[in-house]
Amino acid sequence: MPIRPLVHRLAPPLIAVGAVAAIALNIAATRGEGDPPATLANAVPANAVDRPAIPAPPAVKPARIAPAPISKPSADPFVVRRVLDVPSPFQHGDWVWNEKGAPATGPVVVTVDLAAQTLSAFRDGYEIGAAVILYGADNFPTPLGVYPISEKDADHVSNLYAAPMPYMLRLTNDGVSIHGSKVEWGAATHGCIGVPIGFAKKLFAATQIGTRVIVTRGKRLHMGDAIEKPDERRPTA
Repeated sequence: MPIRPLVHRLAPPLIAVGAVAAIALNIAATRGEGDPPATLANAVPANAVDRPAIPAPPAVKPARIAPAPISKPSADPFVVRRVLDVPSPFQHGDWVWNEKGAPATGPVVVTVDLAAQTLSAFRDGYEIGAAVILYGADNFPTPLGVYPISEKDADHVSNLYAAPMPYMLRLTNDGVSIHGSKVEWGAATHGCIGVPIGFAKKLFAATQIGTRVIVTRGKRLHMGDAIEKPDERRPTA
């Protein structure tokens, strides 16, 4: 399966409820294999995370009720409120994780865009991590759809291929999962979504059983647009 040596991050890999539009926003990171250097979490420029958040609309009238501060989760977690901003394109093995400026608590949504070869983690609509991925080869395609994480196992070993799958997050009963991998150009999986091991460790800690994972191919949207809610799209082949 051909995989480009550079992955240009155009927008968070998400599904729009209405029209889907591309945005010219590139995101990148320094290369991360295993546990990253201590400075990697600060790879995002300060101005990328200090921008004013797009506030959630008031839950009730009157309209003068102020939106909740970003330290508290909003009523609607399925809206993009912050995208990590790094100006260069990703290379295979690259990832970023930066929770500065994001709510400390709130619902987590994971999005995967197979066309852009990227995965993003959002907490309460704020992107806190992104990485280049491996995905299924032509004979073993990664399925599209919305999946709740059904199992977590930090030390999982595949019972089909006897291969280690560190920080495994199971998506389907037939074995498709997100897990730590050596993400290299030209590599592919048997349908799973492979991410760098250092990133997989952080994603494992940030998610829980039931966290929604949205897998698409080329769907993008603008800041402030709604992410598709879980019940609005079922898994597809």
